[in-house]
Amino acid sequence: MIPVPTGVRVWLAAGHTDMRRGMNGLALQVQEALARDPHVGDLYVFRGRRGDLVKILWYDGLGMSLYAKRLERGRFIWPSPADGVVSISGPQLAYMLEGIDWRNPQRTYRPLAAG
Repeated sequence: MIPVPTGVRVWLAAGHTDMRRGMNGLALQVQEALARDPHVGDLYVFRGRRGDLVKILWYDGLGMSLYAKRLERGRFIWPSPADGVVSISGPQLAYMLEGIDWRNPQRTYRPLAAG
């Protein structure tokens, strides 16, 4: 997992992205399609057409990094193209990268009653 610093914003590029794009192509997409600066330290997440691959672009102050994750089974939960760009939290990104629905994570245990 990427060690996401506290306070970093995470942006999902709604719809699908050509996963043949590398660091420079995705940085250009951040500038042109999302109208954001890829060098401010935010994380930008892109999903492929099949839905089982994401790429994450991140400028950490020293240089640009490109991370990729492919699910062996299932697909990443993703907003519709009509949503444009969606901001999520760091913990929601962690859920998404584990294949869990980040919009509504479900507890797998029953909390103990207080008292």
